[in-house]
Amino acid sequence: MKQLKWFNKIAYILNIMLVVLTLLGYLLPSMAPKLFPFLSVLTLILPTLLMLNLVFVVYWAIQLKRQVFLSIIVFLIGYTFFTKFYKFTSKNEEVVESDFTVLSYNVRLFNLFNWMPNENVAENIKRFIEEQNPDIICFQEYSKSADYELDDYKFRHIIMHGKKIKTGQAIFSKFRIIDEGEIALPNSDNNVVYADIVKNKDTIRVYSIHLQSVNISPDINEIDESKSKRIFNRLSEAFKVQQLQSELIQAHMEDFKGHKIICGDMNNTAFSYVYKNIIGDMNDAFVEAGKGFGKTYNYKYYPARIDYILVDEVFDVKEFKTYKDFKNSDHFPIMARLNMKDKKKDN
Repeated sequence: MKQLKWFNKIAYILNIMLVVLTLLGYLLPSMAPKLFPFLSVLTLILPTLLMLNLVFVVYWAIQLKRQVFLSIIVFLIGYTFFTKFYKFTSKNEEVVESDFTVLSYNVRLFNLFNWMPNENVAENIKRFIEEQNPDIICFQEYSKSADYELDDYKFRHIIMHGKKIKTGQAIFSKFRIIDEGEIALPNSDNNVVYADIVKNKDTIRVYSIHLQSVNISPDINEIDESKSKRIFNRLSEAFKVQQLQSELIQAHMEDFKGHKIICGDMNNTAFSYVYKNIIGDMNDAFVEAGKGFGKTYNYKYYPARIDYILVDEVFDVKEFKTYKDFKNSDHFPIMARLNMKDKKKDN
C-alpha cells in the first residue's frame, strides 16, 4: 500500500470496506432477522456490492495493480450469489407432450383502486393468460373484482379474506385438484394457499405464497432523507415477520412427502434468510433457466427479483420467462416450463 499514490490509497481503503460488507452479505442468509434486524436490511444491497466489486476489479486491472485480486477473490467466493441476481445464458429445451407450465403473478387486485391509469387491466390480464395458456396459475393479491371466468381451468382453489374488500390468493389448474388448504399467517393480512394437483400418476403440491410486505413505494423519488429512518425500521420489522412466516411454511412442507412447487411473492431477495429458509434443497427456476436480471417488481432504478417459482429436484426446469414488458401490476408475471426428470420415458 505504501507504493500507491494518495488517490489509490483512498480507493484501496474503500475497496477493503466494500469487501468486508460483501463478506458480511454472504453470511446474512444464515442469520435470523429477529436476531440481527439491522444487518438483515443489507441483503437488499448485496447485488450492488457485487457490482461494485467488479468495478474495482476493472479499476485495478487497468493499472495492472495486484490489489485487483482482492475483489476477484471475493467475487469468486460469492459467484453463486451473483447467479441469483443475473444470468448470462438462458435455457430453452425442446417441448415434449409431458411438459407442463406454471405461472405466478401478483395481480395487485386487478387495479381495483386505479393505481395505474389503465381501465383495461383485468381484461389485459385475462388476454395474457389466454395467450400464454399455462397449465397451472398462482395469483397473489387476487380479487373477484375482475368479474370474469377462466373457462379452461376447471379446477381452482381460491381463499379470500376481508369484510368490505375481499382479497386473497387463487390457484387455477387444468389438472385435477384432490386436496387444498391454507396456512394462516398470524398478525398479517397475507397468507399461503396450497393445492394437491394430480398430473398423470403424480401428485404435486403447489403452494402460492405472499409474505409480509415491506410497504415501500416503487418510486425512489418519493423517498427523502426524513423518511429513510422510518423505512429502515419498517424493513427490519417486516423481515422479522417474514422469518416467522417462512418457518411456518417450512414446517408445513416437511409434513408433505410428495413433490412440491412453490410460487409467489416473498417480498424479499434471493439473498435473504427467508429465501434460504423456504427454498431448502429445492431449485430456483430462474437460476436454472432464466436470463438477465429476472426483475419481477417494478422498482424504477433497481432490478428487484422478489417473485419466485421454486421446484423440487425431481423437476427439470426446461424454460423460464419473466414478462417484464407486461405492465399491468406493480409486479411482472413469471412462468416456468417443467417436466419430471425420472418420468419422461414413462410419460
